[in-house]
Amino acid sequence: LAVGADAVMLGYLLAGTDEAPGDVIVIGGKRYKKYRGMGSRGALASGSVRYGDFKKVPEGIEGFVEYRGPLREVVDFLIGGLKQGMGYVGARNLAELREKAEFLCITSQGLQESRPRGLVTGESEWI
Repeated sequence: LAVGADAVMLGYLLAGTDEAPGDVIVIGGKRYKKYRGMGSRGALASGSVRYGDFKKVPEGIEGFVEYRGPLREVVDFLIGGLKQGMGYVGARNLAELREKAEFLCITSQGLQESRPRGLVTGESEWI
């Protein structure tokens, strides 16, 4: 959004919510939901008409995503992150975010160094 996007794709992220189709299953003590991207082999084989007859080569993936609970909680988490990011640059709206955002290049080592070390939280990450 900070570089000009008007929309984002969240299919994978929202696939683990209560509102997404499919049942919650347990694998190895963890809860998951089946995920099937619209361009996946399974979606194409089941007759997905989104792309018409011309699309024969699968581009999406299928698998399981971690169960994430209610959609509202995931959306609130995303909105909170967006608001925090906007606050860091002093933006009151998306137009200001696009004007004020700065992007820095760091090395993979720099990224590793910027993360917390030696801390075990016991919590899984949402994203």
